[in-house]
Amino acid sequence: MIIPEPLQIAIDELSKFPGIGKKTAQRLALHLLKKDMDEVSRLVSAIMGLKEKLRECSICSNITYKEVCDICSSPKREHSIICVVEDASDIFAIERSNEFHGLYHVLGGVLSPLSGVNPENLKVRDLLERVKDNDVHEVILAFNPNTEGETTALYLLKLFKDTGVKITRIARGLPVGGDLEFSDDATIGRAFLSRVEY
Repeated sequence: MIIPEPLQIAIDELSKFPGIGKKTAQRLALHLLKKDMDEVSRLVSAIMGLKEKLRECSICSNITYKEVCDICSSPKREHSIICVVEDASDIFAIERSNEFHGLYHVLGGVLSPLSGVNPENLKVRDLLERVKDNDVHEVILAFNPNTEGETTALYLLKLFKDTGVKITRIARGLPVGGDLEFSDDATIGRAFLSRVEY
């Protein structure tokens, strides 16, 4: 079957999204084709808004539309505790649990030498400076329970070894090989309440 070029281009672009294969991309493209121009324009505008209006928080690298995100600027948060996560999507998952009331630090990934991700590719130096320059008493390591997450946690544990800062990790309520963003709220909440010291 010969697919018209504009449709094929849309399918190719949609299939670049995580979890979207060629068949799903084709269904989405055909769905969009059936929609009226106003609906498609709203979708395009929303996607453009992601790139034009959102940015990283200058303190924690969370997603925000301001210089400093609402979490970092909130006086109601516990500023002496920082939870270190791989990605901003992990913050959304943790916040849904309503169990953590401290601040965050997004590393921007985890160590994976085979993929070329080393400490200098992550926001490790920013984390060390935040802990040093602020009155931080505890750093919680909340990485996915996989090899890369464990490697990153051990690396950070060594960096903080002689600082006097308490280092904890979230408890093992999360399945090995699972991702924080796909975990249910109760599991994440229990993992935070049962965190243990390294």
